[in-house]
Amino acid sequence: MSRPLYRGVSGIGGKPLAAAEEAACYYDPKEPSENGIGGRGGARKRHLAAAAVRIGVLVLAAAALVGSVAWAGTLYAGRGAAARAAAAAAHRGYRRLQEQLVTDLLDIGELAGGGVRAKEAEVCPPEYENYVPCYYNVTDAVDVSDLGGGVVISYERQCTRDGRVTCLVAPPRSYRIPVRWPSGKGFIWKDNVRISGQEFSSGSLFKRMMVEEDQISFPSDAHMADGVEDYAHQIAEMIGLRNEFNFNEAGVRTVLDVECGFGTFGAHLFERDLLTMCIANYEASGSQVQITLERGIPAMIGSFAKKQLPYPYLSFDMVHCAKCNIEWDKNDGIFLVEVNRLLRPGGYFVWTSNLNTHRALRDKENQKKWTAIRDFAEGLCWEMLSQQDETIVWKKTNKRDCYTSRKSGPELCGHDPESPYYQQLNPCISGTRSQRWIPIEHRTTWPSQARQNSTELDIHGVHSEVFADDTSSWDSMVRNYWSLLSPLIFSDHPKRPGDEDPQPPFNMLRNVLDMNAHFGGLNAALLKAGKSVWVMNVVPTNAPNYLPLIFDRGFIGVQHDWCEAFPSYPRTYDMVHADGLLSLEKSHKHRCSTLDIFLEVDRILRPEGWVIIRDTAPLIEAARSVVTQLRWDARILDLDIASDEKLLVSEYKFESKHEKHDSANLSCIAMEPQGSIRRIGQVETAENRLGG
Repeated sequence: MSRPLYRGVSGIGGKPLAAAEEAACYYDPKEPSENGIGGRGGARKRHLAAAAVRIGVLVLAAAALVGSVAWAGTLYAGRGAAARAAAAAAHRGYRRLQEQLVTDLLDIGELAGGGVRAKEAEVCPPEYENYVPCYYNVTDAVDVSDLGGGVVISYERQCTRDGRVTCLVAPPRSYRIPVRWPSGKGFIWKDNVRISGQEFSSGSLFKRMMVEEDQISFPSDAHMADGVEDYAHQIAEMIGLRNEFNFNEAGVRTVLDVECGFGTFGAHLFERDLLTMCIANYEASGSQVQITLERGIPAMIGSFAKKQLPYPYLSFDMVHCAKCNIEWDKNDGIFLVEVNRLLRPGGYFVWTSNLNTHRALRDKENQKKWTAIRDFAEGLCWEMLSQQDETIVWKKTNKRDCYTSRKSGPELCGHDPESPYYQQLNPCISGTRSQRWIPIEHRTTWPSQARQNSTELDIHGVHSEVFADDTSSWDSMVRNYWSLLSPLIFSDHPKRPGDEDPQPPFNMLRNVLDMNAHFGGLNAALLKAGKSVWVMNVVPTNAPNYLPLIFDRGFIGVQHDWCEAFPSYPRTYDMVHADGLLSLEKSHKHRCSTLDIFLEVDRILRPEGWVIIRDTAPLIEAARSVVTQLRWDARILDLDIASDEKLLVSEYKFESKHEKHDSANLSCIAMEPQGSIRRIGQVETAENRLGG
């Protein structure tokens, strides 16, 4: 593999850069021509030389193409299958030679032009280590010293392209590679997440974790007073089950955990084949989402505030709130209406709160709150199944006619979008007209639901043959990924350099993000292959919306606009995958630059994380030039000689994340051409890789 490109140093220090210095460290990603290196006169000569060589490349490539096509045509003039097969093989061989010729001549052109490269992106100042766009906005308006500068924190998502940060978010100096799964579920490195001393002194976090010298551990009984196992068992009994192992039999697979603490409930349910999505507000320190993701449990930033969550209606089998800070009685119960939108028919709302105790209800104000919540629940046609101690379980109705026979409650929605993207909360009842209105007890149970039969696929307008082809394709693709990239990436990697011998299942990958999930085929293939991963299936807002199908398969995901920041903290995913995303963005007139998108991928990728981009050859070649600006170690793989699609496989080397700390120079340093570094993007075929 090509040698890593390490990250250079930038203008950094203990305080934010001065305006002039900061301007020098930022650049416009949409104007790479202004990011050249060298003086005007020298640059002009080099550009002219490079242009001349590129013209020569085009002439030679065109001549080679015409010649090979003409020669192949003479072969095709022969008759018989053998002659046609020989012609096809020869044509493929010539195509590969042409590609190599063009690549080599472009390299010669680069050398002739003095090694002109696009300027590499600079590393952000230290105060950006936990930067979350759309929530955490660095400004000069407010001085909050413990956050490393002036900040404005918004619990409501507010994205703008003005003032976009174009530097690379680097980890803290003391960052360590996360602990492997499943050990990482039990403890994490303390310096990998942001927790302030004030929170320790308050004692607010000790009930849920134990802090040692360099690590944080999460005992299985830390989430609840009687232990998370007893708590889950209690919920199962309240539903009418023998224990939590029977949740799947009752139709429960996907759970939305509101303000999940640090993911202990979700970690426990994962062992029971339940998939839990944690959501919580943005938090500058002690973040529930950041710590949960660090443990390898699904989570994302989200809040019950003014906007709907970016999930389809009728998607979760259970919504869980254990002492979350949501005031369910406020705003005419609109937050409960949002829970109702997300719940499938027959789904459960589990609420644990101090408000539910007899002692709390002696207070008249608490009685008023409790009465309001109970009345709102009845108006939504929820049945209160049981109450034990602080916990109450409601069951959403599975009968549409309940809404016409009730005496009061929210009206049914007229305009009823299935997958709203951060739209304002709607005070009406959604999903009653949908074909997806199927009670959870009547749905195919996990794991069979991942396969979806023809009747279930018809609901989503997907033909069973198309679905079967997609499934077969992804099964094959995942096998190819493993054969091509092991032992570099996946869970069959024996160990990292310097590691002690790992215990099974040797899992380097845990958190996977699929940027253009389509039907969720990658997710299904990974699980079928027995990989201990979970996948955040992202459906772009400008792509066909198959997110409801993804949820109906028992997976989780979210809608997202990739011209905006993803609602997650830095360094939270081990692998980011994108199939056809570049083509999708190109078809929509490049609403934002490829560099914009890759900068965001760089932010959420863990050190030593991997990016796999699958797309057409021209777009992959173009993307390769972009990732050089991010200092990723990258190569191109040609999986199928007969296909125009290629893979761009990139690794974000851990060493490059720390290089910014190793220089005392406080000014931005322009990276000079590195002639000693091997060319990025070595073309390699499956045949060559496997020795075929």
